[in-house]
Amino acid sequence: MKTLENKVALITGSSQGIGKAIALKFASLGAKIALNDIAMQEENLKKLQEEIKETGVEAKYFMADVSKYDEVEAMMQAIQQEFGRLDILVNNAGIAKDRTLAKMTVEEWQKVIDINLTSVFNCSKTALPMLIQNQGNIISLSSFSGLRGNFGQTNYTAAKAGIIGFTKTLSKEVGKFGVRVNAVAPGFIESKMTEVMPEEVKAMVKKLTSLGRTGKPEEVASVIAFLAGPDASFITGDIINIDGGLAI
Repeated sequence: MKTLENKVALITGSSQGIGKAIALKFASLGAKIALNDIAMQEENLKKLQEEIKETGVEAKYFMADVSKYDEVEAMMQAIQQEFGRLDILVNNAGIAKDRTLAKMTVEEWQKVIDINLTSVFNCSKTALPMLIQNQGNIISLSSFSGLRGNFGQTNYTAAKAGIIGFTKTLSKEVGKFGVRVNAVAPGFIESKMTEVMPEEVKAMVKKLTSLGRTGKPEEVASVIAFLAGPDASFITGDIINIDGGLAI
């Protein structure tokens, strides 16, 4: 069933990993896809655009550093011109620069805050007029770390916890317009970000996860697709854990 047919969805940081999985899932449900990432990922975006187009779904990519307001504003204008509307915003873009606070540099702190949290403000604010017009919705990616904290991730955790507060507050502000705002909090999901983690750390996290395994990007994408669709029409201001029981 094409539950997102005729909808337009923007997924930030969608050249790979969870963002790519979300784009493919939305396309399978009939949504037109606006892809986004930074310039160095353009080749990956081109490949993904073609992959989506082969399924018969319209897709275009938009280069923008989502931590920079002017670039995001220009991207939203381009999406308005290309598609004429925006129904779903998925704030997926994110990075990690893990280090204990004692050793963390100002640059490492600020970069993670800018890309993981300020981007959510930039994209949500500039997308809001179109989302209000279409009674659309926003889904942002928080993290298990944002709920429980995680050693060596004061910057990442602060950003992901900020997304939770942002989501709950914005949902109160825009609910009267029919706009829904939710977030998901993935646990240990297979990605390039987690590939570089030491094996002993991966084994420890699996042991702490009730299901005893890591998650897949497609499992995150399925929950986000549910939140974006009509079956979640009475859900807003919520944070859904996708962590295999890690937060229990």
